[in-house]
Amino acid sequence: MKYTLNFLFILSTLFFNAQESIEASFINQTTLNADIIIDIDNFETTYFVNNNVFYKKTNAKTITYNNIQLGNITSVNAFNPLKINLFYKDFNTIIILDNRLAEIFKIDFNGLVPYKNVSHISTGYDNTLWLFNQDLQKLELFDYKTKTTRAQTVPVQSAILDLKSNYNYCWLLTENNLYVYNYFGSLVKKIKNEGYTALAESNENIILKKDNSLFYLKKDSDVPHPIKIPNLLINQFFVTNETLYIYNNEILQQFQLKIN
Repeated sequence: MKYTLNFLFILSTLFFNAQESIEASFINQTTLNADIIIDIDNFETTYFVNNNVFYKKTNAKTITYNNIQLGNITSVNAFNPLKINLFYKDFNTIIILDNRLAEIFKIDFNGLVPYKNVSHISTGYDNTLWLFNQDLQKLELFDYKTKTTRAQTVPVQSAILDLKSNYNYCWLLTENNLYVYNYFGSLVKKIKNEGYTALAESNENIILKKDNSLFYLKKDSDVPHPIKIPNLLINQFFVTNETLYIYNNEILQQFQLKIN
């Protein structure tokens, strides 16, 4: 009887763990020469940076943007393809581009009063940007047209690892916690960081990277679940709907996530 119970316990544990994992089936892979892979949207437009030049590549044509006066591109956010933002951290400056990669706004935080020392940015709703103010250790929702701060959080007590957003929420990953804020700047969720170092967002679901593994966090859950993928070198990753892209600085691999 004892052995039977132990056997049933093991079976139930294996079943439970299998249910908790997220399956990922391989779709395709392509060779890509890029320093930073940003996104591939639903229309298969690819956004990436190579040799400090920003590229928007479609099946029909490729267009580029370059601004050598501002140094190296730190990050790019193409969540809104009509207002793509490029962050140049060394010059504390953001350039906003339209869908033809023409400049429509330039925000130089060095000339603002009060001065803002920015380390991370991401797109907000309307004419706003989420930015992390290093001097205040606060996340701010900044209106770049009126040059005013619409909302700000209380100071964050640990080092910032990553920042992502959509029109409704902002996800701030620190060494200690993952914070979720709404567009009013109010904290709606706080989850302990169990060793995650980067994140990606799609439809308010989150992919977290830990070592060389990825975990899926549903928007209505506080528990990340491991994604079953081959043993790959994960230098960069992002998600479009339920399609996971993994880039190792040479090959871009594509997987279909099977979400229950």
